[in-house]
Amino acid sequence: MITEGDGFYMKITSVNVHKKNDETRMKGIASVLLDDCFVIRDIRIIEGKDGLFIAMPSRKNADGEYHDIAHPINAETRKMFEDAIFGAYNKEEE
Repeated sequence: MITEGDGFYMKITSVNVHKKNDETRMKGIASVLLDDCFVIRDIRIIEGKDGLFIAMPSRKNADGEYHDIAHPINAETRKMFEDAIFGAYNKEEE
């Protein structure tokens, strides 16, 4: 899985998913390793009304609003993350 932007190629080299077995909307937590050198942890896998979606790690600010700590900038990169995370999530179900 490679995305290109200004001559830079990024590859997801590893995805780890820890499934939650409770009755909440959060179905799991994922960690994604990029290029074997940068990790993003605490990506939540959420069950929404239209199916699963990912929520990037966020922090609550002093004003009470949540803001992503790290997130994809474009739809192509978000899809790359979703495909990799949902693929790992579905393997966990088998």
